[in-house]
Amino acid sequence: MSTPLNPVALITQKRDGQSVAPDDITRLVDAYTAGEVPDYQMSAFIMAAFLQGLSDAEAAALTDAMLHSGTVLDLSGTSGIKVDKHSTGGVGDKVSLILAPIVASQGVPVPMVSGRGLGHTGGTLDKLESIPGFRTDLSMAAYKQQLDDIGIVLIGQTEEMAPADRKLYALRDVTGTVESIPLIAASIMSKKLAEGIDALVLDVKCGRGAFMKTEADARTLAETLVAIGEGHDTPTVALLTDMNAPLGRAVGNWPEVAESVACLRGEHDDTPLMEVTYALAGEMLALGGVADTPEAGRQHAREAVASGAALDCLRTLVEAQGGDVSAINDPSTRPDAEPVATVTAPKGMRGTVNEIDALAIGHLAVDLGAGRRTKEDTVDPTAGLTLQAHIGEAVAPGDVLAQLYTDRTEQLDAFAEALRDAYTVGDAAPERSAAVWDRYTPAGWASQV
Repeated sequence: MSTPLNPVALITQKRDGQSVAPDDITRLVDAYTAGEVPDYQMSAFIMAAFLQGLSDAEAAALTDAMLHSGTVLDLSGTSGIKVDKHSTGGVGDKVSLILAPIVASQGVPVPMVSGRGLGHTGGTLDKLESIPGFRTDLSMAAYKQQLDDIGIVLIGQTEEMAPADRKLYALRDVTGTVESIPLIAASIMSKKLAEGIDALVLDVKCGRGAFMKTEADARTLAETLVAIGEGHDTPTVALLTDMNAPLGRAVGNWPEVAESVACLRGEHDDTPLMEVTYALAGEMLALGGVADTPEAGRQHAREAVASGAALDCLRTLVEAQGGDVSAINDPSTRPDAEPVATVTAPKGMRGTVNEIDALAIGHLAVDLGAGRRTKEDTVDPTAGLTLQAHIGEAVAPGDVLAQLYTDRTEQLDAFAEALRDAYTVGDAAPERSAAVWDRYTPAGWASQV
């Protein structure tokens, strides 16, 4: 007969750098999911794990406990190789909104379960829910049926799917415990493996606006995630991508939806945003069996945008999940989506934009109302900003740097100052660096061209 669970003892063990037995981690997660362990005790354990780290065995136990805290979906009845993508989080990262329709339009089923904003980074669910009427709370039965019917579905975690991850995700967001490789890996993979997918592509972001600030940490996270996927018989590929500057020009929820629509119209094809999108699409299409190689998959993806097939797929998705398709057809018709302020370059700002601090922009978007400071905060669906001057572009005093969307108009002066402070301008134009840095599979690292 096992001894009663003692959360304080487990907190103390981990606080003092001792290993916690896998069975004890499972029992702790199960008790927290059932409401038998309060938030404050789980917060203490997570902070101890954040500070002391988790061994491979502890991380594996946490992943499996979260995965099996609810139902693991069975999509074997849906034809085709089901492939999903996950990003480790960035600023202006609306890739999923563009990528999923591209891949699904080419015949690869995309069952995507997404999350909300975490810390300074945006969340795909918050972006989707800024589309008037769009529902992300589909039941498991509806999730399966829609995937069968149209080959694409984007939802949030259901009550039955990895409920431990859902609770811990919200807790980490507001307790300063996000940037931990084992905690991030367990959260991502428990949720993704519960979806019923056959293969997974990971966008592991690195830089100022990412949770992984150093390349060494980002590579370790990629290796950890791929190993977990392979350990669960799920082919997994990771791309290492740049997150030093905002990805694209829009940051927020509806502003990013509007930019995603423009990308699917082919309006921003030669940009870092679409470089990342096409690279991920190539991997998904190759894993999904419709392209012989990732390079061939990238070409398929470009054709999907050029032909309009990907945008048509987005329209079909929005309609299927109750969204207002007219807002996709013309994003300018979305109510209350007009900018409330224009931020211009101050005296002395003259030259070429060399850097835009993604972390500062992410925090600004949260302050504008596009993210959360506490679990209870509501998100303003139209809040955010659009950058009118991006890296490599010339600016002079009086030129528009950005437009702001917010109902917190009493703070506009502070918002404008924060925006200007995020810019670094120099005399010479910076060299354009690659947005996709590297690629990792179980065979190892191989440079991505």
